[in-house]
Amino acid sequence: MGTMLILLVFLGAVVVLALWAVGVYNGLVTSRNAWKNAFAQIDVQLQRRFDLIPNLVETARAYMSHERETLEAVIAARSAAQAGLAAAKAHPGDESAMAQLAAGQGQLNGVLGRLLAVAEAYPDLKANQNMMQLTEELSSTENRVAFARQAYNDAVMAYNNKREIFPSSVVAGMFNFAPAALLDIPADKAQVREAPKVQF
Repeated sequence: MGTMLILLVFLGAVVVLALWAVGVYNGLVTSRNAWKNAFAQIDVQLQRRFDLIPNLVETARAYMSHERETLEAVIAARSAAQAGLAAAKAHPGDESAMAQLAAGQGQLNGVLGRLLAVAEAYPDLKANQNMMQLTEELSSTENRVAFARQAYNDAVMAYNNKREIFPSSVVAGMFNFAPAALLDIPADKAQVREAPKVQF
């Protein structure tokens, strides 16, 4: 009778431990899916931004023929930013991929800011209806990117906390739940921290 009781207690403990491990595993999967979904929202907004830029450049080109270097810099920065996004999409949450994404977006923010600052010197361009609409859409998209980035970083923080806290860290280690990297904007580049100011 005593042996049977010990066996039942042991089996009960094993079942409780297994249920706990399943719950922790499912929580980690849910958290990982949450930050991946949040990254997908960043992707959507950045693609929208990339689609607006050629129209912005073409509209500006008609008025800013002497600013060819600025316009070419925007196109080059757009290509670099797209490459950064492609790297991040291939390995979302990877530290180096997220750093490449942040650097590309920072470079693009800088040249877009310069383009919009130069555009201030062209009154006909400022008054162009298409330019006003494009800059308004770009500004709106910048806000959406910022919100999507914050949602992503919040989801990554929740996931990383969950995978690092003991005892769930044991399950995370057993099933190879890798850490996810935040999308950080470099602190040493002031122009990266701010969306281009648009006042048309």
